[in-house]
Amino acid sequence: MTGLHVVRACSLSALGDPGAREFFSGEGDWPYRGFVVQIGGQLRAYANVCPHKHHPLNIDDDDFLIPKLRLLRCASHGALFEPESGLCVYGPCAGRSLSSLECWAEDGDVLVRIPASA
Repeated sequence: MTGLHVVRACSLSALGDPGAREFFSGEGDWPYRGFVVQIGGQLRAYANVCPHKHHPLNIDDDDFLIPKLRLLRCASHGALFEPESGLCVYGPCAGRSLSSLECWAEDGDVLVRIPASA
């Protein structure tokens, strides 16, 4: 696909189930930020950008998932997102969605297709 490239987000064994991991692509002060999440053996990936204020969802490394609720959380404003769809189900951006990214497992790694401009 034109305009996209593949990055290794993490090893599948490091992700956990349920689990979430942040990844970066690029150098400098503004690398591309994304994260992968696995629940019930299903992998999903999203750009790490809250649709409310356009900043990262996490404050601490890999702090995205509330396992007991099976929801993703924006640490800044408490928005809650369905991990399967990225849809915000509670908070200031309810009804909006995270930007999804294509991802898959291959040879023990989680790979994600991101914009080439990232």
